[in-house]
Amino acid sequence: MKKLALLSVSDKTGLVELARTLIETFEFEIVSSGGTAQAIAAAGLPVTKVADFTGSPEILGGRVKTLHPRIHGGILGRPGLPADQADMAANHIRAFDLVVVNLYPFEATIAQPDVTLPQAIEKIDIGGPTMVRAAAKNHAYVTILFNPAQYAPYIQALTDGEGTVPQTFRADCARQAFWHTATYDQAIASYLTPDLTPDASETEADLPERWTLTGTRRQTLRYGENPHQPATWYQTGTVPTGWAAAELVQGKPLSYNNLVDLEAARRIISEFPANAPTAAVLKHTNPCGMAMADSLATAYERAFAADSISAFGGIVALNQPIDAATATAMTKTFLECIVAPGCDGEAQAILGKKGNLRVLLLADLLAGPKVAPKAIAGGVLVQTVDDAIDDPSQWTVPTERKPTTAELEELLFAWRVVKHVKSNAIVVTKDRTTLGVGAGQMNRVGAVDIALRQAGEAATGAFLASDGFFPFDDSVRTAAAKGIGAIVQPGGSKRDQDSIDAANELGLVMVMTGIRHFLH
Repeated sequence: MKKLALLSVSDKTGLVELARTLIETFEFEIVSSGGTAQAIAAAGLPVTKVADFTGSPEILGGRVKTLHPRIHGGILGRPGLPADQADMAANHIRAFDLVVVNLYPFEATIAQPDVTLPQAIEKIDIGGPTMVRAAAKNHAYVTILFNPAQYAPYIQALTDGEGTVPQTFRADCARQAFWHTATYDQAIASYLTPDLTPDASETEADLPERWTLTGTRRQTLRYGENPHQPATWYQTGTVPTGWAAAELVQGKPLSYNNLVDLEAARRIISEFPANAPTAAVLKHTNPCGMAMADSLATAYERAFAADSISAFGGIVALNQPIDAATATAMTKTFLECIVAPGCDGEAQAILGKKGNLRVLLLADLLAGPKVAPKAIAGGVLVQTVDDAIDDPSQWTVPTERKPTTAELEELLFAWRVVKHVKSNAIVVTKDRTTLGVGAGQMNRVGAVDIALRQAGEAATGAFLASDGFFPFDDSVRTAAAKGIGAIVQPGGSKRDQDSIDAANELGLVMVMTGIRHFLH
């Protein structure tokens, strides 16, 4: 008796070629359903429809077609087991040697704008995952394929084995299949879980009781943070998003540290509106220079000049497409990576002269993860990302001196930047440009000293942002002594009044946001 294959796929890539080879070279019989059967028949190949094979018609608009004992008995039956052989013979069940199934495109559906819940629900596959899991469970007898990329290796294995597929091959396909269905179910569960953004009126975020994260290996990286650490880039979901969807226009493959820095760059540049040319230069996930200007080239030049020493070998993020002037400015020093939403032809030709420079185009700089996991011994910490929208109209001004509209806009710029600096964090700015950044210090006084020292004489009339409150008035007095005119900080210390009194004494503006932005 000929070998039997069940083919039921939503992705028709390579389907006809696979069916033809199975039939003409290896003498398989094909059982198929719906559009898959139509595609095979249209190619002039013999195929038995599932309804004819089972003797039961498709019902409920196609929702039920493969859920039948002759299908699942043929997948799960163990021809080497006498009891199974007897059951199969009594129920006129033939064993399948091959099951080829891929699932309804659920993730592609929910990725579409304005998709409705009923539309998404209809793309939840039931029969497909059931057949995949059944075949994977019975891989001692059955081969399961769920991806067109597996077709060629399977045919090669059949050829090498003269019609018999090695057990090791079937076991590997089964392992991949279980990961595939796990990822599929995880995508559905995540979609049906309420939005993870916490309600401002609640003390705890509405995080789910269960949390899982799965991914498919996209790239084996040369190493992790250091050469002795193995690392791999996994893509979450079957539809590429974020960095998996970015276009690497030029340069070497991305490294682990590149990707970590690029994500930090994406987060900070996403804070600034696309209609205001903005450039960020980062080093080790911290912004060493940040600027807004009337043109993208000017914004980059100011951001670079803010700390040109640290900018060497840095990461640049731009919130507008790269033009020729900006490209020319960026080729004057060594940079690791550039990311922007686009790049015109002239700019691309200019950047192309720096062959090792990695240039990425990411059309949507705003889209990012909703949650941020961090591994600890024996578990994982999960929090919602810090994507709170800062609204100056909700800020309070406890000092006698009040900010002008222009001063408030500068304080907002400084506040958006300090949010993305490692705590303890201090940022000094003027004219929408960073002058000094104090990052990752063990005490806030140290961070203030570093930022003011870097700003130098330019600190006179500048603005200072702190990601956390001042527990004492010493930092306020230090800032005033260097010429700082206005400070933005979250407030919330038991000794806030000491800082307010010092600001009033020294003639400073102090704004309190009521929200802190620690970044650990």
